[in-house]
Amino acid sequence: VEYPVRRVLPRADLCELRSARWGVCWVNFEALIIAMSVVGGTILIMLGVCCCCCCCKKKSKKQVSEGRAEMKSRHDEIRRKYGLFKEENPYAKFEN
Repeated sequence: VEYPVRRVLPRADLCELRSARWGVCWVNFEALIIAMSVVGGTILIMLGVCCCCCCCKKKSKKQVSEGRAEMKSRHDEIRRKYGLFKEENPYAKFEN
């Protein structure tokens, strides 16, 4: 029986899904549905993983920059405490 093109899935009274073919005789419709589901699921999982990785990377960069700023302020505080902080002297000698 020629496949009706108006419907994607063949009716049950027309033929079973495992004996249905898509386009040409050698493409099993059941196998095509399974293969497309696996490929689609894999693509969705990959997109989800990529989105999570991008979000985590941005978050970690933000934490690293905050940590560096905190560490710098602590080091500056210790340098001030022990007189090692290099501040510009407002009374420095002018050079002409």
